[in-house]
Amino acid sequence: MIEGGIRMTLRQLLQSVNPNCFQDNALFRQLKEVKPEFGANIRIKVQKNGDTLCVTNCHVGSLGDIVASPIDVVGELHLTDDELLKAILDEMSHEGFTDADSDAFWDDMTDLQKAKIVR
Repeated sequence: MIEGGIRMTLRQLLQSVNPNCFQDNALFRQLKEVKPEFGANIRIKVQKNGDTLCVTNCHVGSLGDIVASPIDVVGELHLTDDELLKAILDEMSHEGFTDADSDAFWDDMTDLQKAKIVR
């Protein structure tokens, strides 16, 4: 049971859960095979914002960096390892973010004309 504070890295969390619960999740299987890279100082942060569980900093760096990232659980969250991993995987896979939404987002991010307007 996770109750706040730093408990483990994402790699350790991946190894602590019941793999049968995630056997159909391609991202879980891929992350289990990733070799950790210990060059990142980014921490995955998990906290409640109202009724919503918010996961941040799980898109920064390579998959090896992300797997090596420590997880900071902020506040009085009472989550099992399986619940915590599900929240992280959902955020990493953009649950609810369709392929069309993803394509439009990256088209906007790589459009140099729009980048000039932002600056």
